Amino acid sequence: MTANEANRISVIKIVQELLLAEPDKTAITPALIADKIAMAIMMMPKWGEGLDRESVTDELIRRFSVWRGQDKSLVSEEGHLPWLTTDRKKDWRYWQRYRELQEQRMAWDPVDGIDKSTDRILGMLEDPLREGPWDRRGLVVGHVQSGKTGNYTGLICKAADAGYKIIIVLAGLHNNLRSQTQMRLDEGFLGFETSNDNDGQRVIGVGNIDRDPAIRPHYATNRTERGDFTRNNVTNLGISPEQRPWLFVIKKNKTVLARLYRWIEDHVANVTDPESGRRMVTHLPLLMIDDEADHASVDTGEQVFGEDGSPDDEHQPTAINSYIRKILHVFQRKAYVGYTATPFANIFIHERSATQLEGPDLFPAAFIYNLGAPSNYIGPARVFGLNEGESREGGLPLVREVGDHNTDGGKSGWMPTSHKSSHRPVADSAAGLPASLCEAIDAFIIACAVRQLRGQKGEHSSMLIHVTRFNAVQREVHATVETYVKHIEQRLARRVGHEPVLERMETLWHEDFLPTCSAMRDILPSETPDGNVEWCDVVEILPQILSEISVRMINGTAKDALDYADSAGGLKVIAIGGDKLARGLTLEGLCTSYFLRASRMYDTLMQMGRWFGYRPGYLDLCRLYTTSDLIEWFEHIADASEELRDEFDAMVESGGTPRDYGLKVVSHPVLMVTSRLKMRTARSLFLSFSGHVIETVSLYKEAHVLKRNLDALELLVASMGQAREIPERTRSGSVERWNGVIWNDVGYEQVTDFLGAYKTHTEAPKANSQLLREFIVSMARTGELTSWTVAIIGGGVETDPMEFGNGLSVMRAKRTNKSPDAGRYSIGRLLSPKDEGIDLDDAAWSAALSETKRIWLEEPDQLKNKTEPVVPGGRSMRRIRGFGAHGVEAHPERGLLMIYLLDPVASGLDVAKDTPPVVAFGISFPGSQSGVKVEYMVNNILWEQEYAAADQ
Repeated sequence: MTANEANRISVIKIVQELLLAEPDKTAITPALIADKIAMAIMMMPKWGEGLDRESVTDELIRRFSVWRGQDKSLVSEEGHLPWLTTDRKKDWRYWQRYRELQEQRMAWDPVDGIDKSTDRILGMLEDPLREGPWDRRGLVVGHVQSGKTGNYTGLICKAADAGYKIIIVLAGLHNNLRSQTQMRLDEGFLGFETSNDNDGQRVIGVGNIDRDPAIRPHYATNRTERGDFTRNNVTNLGISPEQRPWLFVIKKNKTVLARLYRWIEDHVANVTDPESGRRMVTHLPLLMIDDEADHASVDTGEQVFGEDGSPDDEHQPTAINSYIRKILHVFQRKAYVGYTATPFANIFIHERSATQLEGPDLFPAAFIYNLGAPSNYIGPARVFGLNEGESREGGLPLVREVGDHNTDGGKSGWMPTSHKSSHRPVADSAAGLPASLCEAIDAFIIACAVRQLRGQKGEHSSMLIHVTRFNAVQREVHATVETYVKHIEQRLARRVGHEPVLERMETLWHEDFLPTCSAMRDILPSETPDGNVEWCDVVEILPQILSEISVRMINGTAKDALDYADSAGGLKVIAIGGDKLARGLTLEGLCTSYFLRASRMYDTLMQMGRWFGYRPGYLDLCRLYTTSDLIEWFEHIADASEELRDEFDAMVESGGTPRDYGLKVVSHPVLMVTSRLKMRTARSLFLSFSGHVIETVSLYKEAHVLKRNLDALELLVASMGQAREIPERTRSGSVERWNGVIWNDVGYEQVTDFLGAYKTHTEAPKANSQLLREFIVSMARTGELTSWTVAIIGGGVETDPMEFGNGLSVMRAKRTNKSPDAGRYSIGRLLSPKDEGIDLDDAAWSAALSETKRIWLEEPDQLKNKTEPVVPGGRSMRRIRGFGAHGVEAHPERGLLMIYLLDPVASGLDVAKDTPPVVAFGISFPGSQSGVKVEYMVNNILWEQEYAAADQ
């Protein structure tokens, strides 16, 4: 390190401490930073020699410009003794050097967030110095690609400081992910590169901050492809009770886990239980970190419980689950922390499940901890937006719809929706690829060039192509893509036949990149660099960029992960793969994704979303090419995730437990779609619609079905008597008006008769009329949902309004068809935000608005509007309706049915002019504590048709 660089680091450290003392962090400006730099140099004048003040200022602005969302937790204190105090944390060297490493890369607030969250998580575990048996099991829920590894690395550092001696990290199913995790822990915890050779490891990461051999941790696994817990690696390995901790980074593999279990019994256990004869470890406390804890760790076998609720001791868990639990069971003092972005399978674990040999199952009985995402995190709600009225709001203009990958309704073409390993992908084009994939590759090449022109030459850039799960088909795609890239490279390098290539790319530049970058600068100015790159500059470096791009298959070897670490100049790679790419593996600098794989499993889709994460300085260059079906499902996921997060927050406020949250997840009408095996039931789903709004957003367009649904509406109208005009409402000093008619105090039987006669589309993610009907009947038996408000809400299409007598009529509405080729009428949102408040009086509406504002104030993020809400959110209205508020009565008996007449021609359907209107409905269910659920019977054939991709 040069003297100038050392001075720069010293000044940054001192000025950061001075800025942290500022009471108002929003007042930190370049001018204030300049003043603090001057103060630091006054303290130590030699620091000013050769100091690049602009560089110091830029670094400190970066560190203070990102903030982190609030963390929330559900905790059970049963058997727990509080222990983590300020005095206990003095002189924690593993953590201190890790914090300093993170501060070199991240803004201050997220680093401080890691510090606080790992304190809370460690504090919810047990004191490693506590004598006697103890067992704490928890779950940390983050976001896909949001920095979970960084969080548990911090936790490991603090756990080692506190006195945990054995640290086992379960790191995925494949060598590449295990190796990637080992490398990150080498850098963040060990401080040196691990290898088979115990001598001369290169110091890296935290080792450059504090390399004192007295704190150098031991390791039992290494970063090489064969670095797992193998016989060769552990032949001469022994553990004695000493001061320094041991790290094991283990693949979730039956053979490896069995080997580790037997080795612990033979070489680490120090006593034998006189009653059971089990070997046990009493002198070394264990911390086990389970990365991607919902994957492979969950026991998918059906455990039997007796009438008294006691589990069957003879149950045989699945192999990986069994060995994880056996390893935990060997230790008398242990803590287990699962990390995942998709916790739903873990929640399905029975909280009382246990066997004599394995001990209790992995249910997070001690705590579930929700990590707040930093403000620069780009997740599904940021990419796809959220439902706001008749459209989605807050999404980014980075998604490109793909429809040319197959033909004949997905049955044939380059990549049919369903294909076998013998399929040979051939497209009717000179490149042998669909035009959309050619465009995606071109977009990646341009993105690499622009990143270099922006000064990011040394950064990694990746493209993901995920179109099939079969290795044989991936090889075919790999060969064709590699040929396509080489063809472009040769034409541009030789300047022969290059004109069509440059013309095509220039068109993409002007029609896509320039307008998108401009739009992104308006939406997220902090994430979009200023200054325009000229096309002539891009053209000049394209030959060099193409010479650096490699096309790889990702097949699960450690080398896939090692390439990033060993490519100091920045790797440019097009990664082609399937399931190996789908979970855990980070594609560094991911710019472009081409994603066709269809799955409707919530957790599978989320984990396949490798494009979520952080894109500093190049977010505007990123592109996601995918199908309309997957766009629609990710939109549902974004909405459902927000709903569930709100439910979690509400449970935190009311003092809920992990078990309460589990029950809520299991009954969620969209998040039910996780693996049927993980759900422990192949044929039944138990759903609750309480507190949800259900809308028909996938609709039929066939005339005979539309006629049937119109008949159902006319029967409902005839049964309710005379309609009246929807009354005006005064809201915050302004008048709210609707075009439509309304009925109050309608019996639930009339609503269920309507649902019984109405046919919802089989592709609807939530709106199943028969299921809704059964749920309402079940709730009515408990005295809830017995009295309904029914409104028919009009729009602005004047064709054939529906007449109701007494001069009342309702005009048709327009909802644009989003997927003309999908075989159904698909819309983004049916309801307008104000519609759910149509039956609320002023007091209830104001209470809902107050709650919406409170939520907005407590957890601001990039998705929220910058201005304070002026209309209550739907979730707040449903909660107030069901539970009431100060001065507002609860009315869980009141349901709200909203009906819309959509004009098929005005909405863009290719139908005859005399086609009946599309009757669509939304139901707003009040919140409820009744716990009523409705059983949804599913046969295995339907599961295979609808959800098979996740079970492969």
